[in-house]
Amino acid sequence: MTEEPQRAPDQQPEGERAEPAPSPEAPDADGAADTVAPDGRHGFGEAAAEMANETEVEGGETGEARAADDELTLARMELEERTRDLQRLQAEFLNYKRRVDRDRELIRENATYQALAPITEVLDNIARAREHGPLEDGFRAVADQLERTVATLGLSKFGAVGDAFDPTIHEALSHIGEDPDVEVTTCKVIAKAGYRIGDRVVRAAQVLVVDPAGEPQE
Repeated sequence: MTEEPQRAPDQQPEGERAEPAPSPEAPDADGAADTVAPDGRHGFGEAAAEMANETEVEGGETGEARAADDELTLARMELEERTRDLQRLQAEFLNYKRRVDRDRELIRENATYQALAPITEVLDNIARAREHGPLEDGFRAVADQLERTVATLGLSKFGAVGDAFDPTIHEALSHIGEDPDVEVTTCKVIAKAGYRIGDRVVRAAQVLVVDPAGEPQE
């Protein structure tokens, strides 16, 4: 067999020349070295992954902050609603308390009225007895005590000769003529005194009245 003569590397045919192995540290086309990480990944890939991770973290933090703001807004709305509910309940309670106090006072006044109304007849008898002369010692003491007691309960007496006639507190039993000395219809005789508790009339005063001169009598 004929041996082929050895050729120098520079004498290899142009088509058979072997390409030199690229060096790991050879610069790329732009002149920058592409570093390789120990795990075989290129350095720019790891940097991109780190940036992506940072973006995900920032996005997560933004989402958590937005969720926290939404929860805070919701909590404030619920607080305002509960505050309005509390204010409404307080107003309703105050109105209820006023009604209860008013009703309690009305019940007390009605009870006092019912208890004192019959006593007015006893007071009339005491007044008639005084008109006929001084009361005896024992009877006077009882009469004085009774009058003080009813006065303490708020019962007061009204109706006197010369008062202008007021149909809301007077009951006119009769007209007895005209009187040139009066300008309005006036009480001339008090048949029975009137009694009231505060502004509430227990019994109207029963009176005889006179009219001003020249006024037609009813």
